[in-house]
Amino acid sequence: MAEVIYTRNAPDAIGPYSQAIKTNGLVFTSGQIAIVPATGKVEADTIEGQTEQVMNNLKNLLEAAGTSLDKAVKTVCFLADMNDFAAFNEIYGRYFTGKPARSCVAVKTLPKNVLCEVEVIAEA
Repeated sequence: MAEVIYTRNAPDAIGPYSQAIKTNGLVFTSGQIAIVPATGKVEADTIEGQTEQVMNNLKNLLEAAGTSLDKAVKTVCFLADMNDFAAFNEIYGRYFTGKPARSCVAVKTLPKNVLCEVEVIAEA
């Protein structure tokens, strides 16, 4: 049976979905954006600042599910501008040292007009 994961250390869902779901030995996170959990607002305005916040949100969410970034097997990354790829990638690489499989695409617009969003599948 699927378990809904919730933590105050990651942003509340801004729609009808869960922060993450744990099932069959895996954790599936919803896409995380650069919302600061304590304020509910996007506070960083650079790709570097937003990427750091996204990575911290994912770290906290996976820890709430009993796992970690080291157990990630797949990520999906969305960028508002592919020109931010190098800066995003540098910070991403510091957090995902196990080098999970990944897709990274540019999209027209992200929620709250953020610059990046990342979702993760990790071993539980």
